[in-house]
Amino acid sequence: VTLASVLSHEDKKNIYYKYFLSFLIIIPVILLLATQPDIGQSLLTFLTWLSLIFVSGINLIIFFLFFILAIILLFSVIYFFPNKFGYIFIRLKSFIDPSSGSNYQSEKASEAIINGGFFGKGIGEGTLKNRVPEAHTDYIISVISEEFGVLFVILLMLIFLFFVYQVFKKLYSENNNQIKLILVGTIIIILLQMLIHVGVNIRLFPTTGMTLPYISYGGSSIISTSILSGIILNLTKRRVDT
Repeated sequence: VTLASVLSHEDKKNIYYKYFLSFLIIIPVILLLATQPDIGQSLLTFLTWLSLIFVSGINLIIFFLFFILAIILLFSVIYFFPNKFGYIFIRLKSFIDPSSGSNYQSEKASEAIINGGFFGKGIGEGTLKNRVPEAHTDYIISVISEEFGVLFVILLMLIFLFFVYQVFKKLYSENNNQIKLILVGTIIIILLQMLIHVGVNIRLFPTTGMTLPYISYGGSSIISTSILSGIILNLTKRRVDT
């Protein structure tokens, strides 16, 4: 909401000031997340910011410079602070070369999806939830796929995409730029979490520890997603003409 307020501000004298100010706003958040360390949420925050500045109409050259700078900064952090962020390099290495080890969770998740097939083993018949730590959060899609089947997972993804479509459809009838950016930012957070979570489970992305909105177990995940949903509902509710 804060980023949308800053980026929707019209400053004809210096159009790039708002982008710089919005960048300064997310830096403390990213630093706090990174020191935990939680690179997954740090990337989610940064990608959401990139989406907002892209939609707000930033010059594409500057946009891609920000993106390249972020990649350079990420690898620099891994190189200069191996004790704190070395696990990222290990995950990337195991993702690129599965035979290097350290990919037990990914292998078991893939096995669970394969064993579940199209229609699944049945409720409670899956074994992944007992074999992989944090399966109820980071690998919930694999658990669902094993017990309910790939078709059920596809249905879940279609529901998410329909939800995103409904929000974006509302943008066409909205004239307030601030509200538009708030809606884009909130729905992008939910969409990115879903895509990253599913991508990790099917080994399309390295392991990040990203939860699946609305479904993964976890108080903070449910509360934060509910807040985002409340904001979306508030800004997209039907306005009755009197």
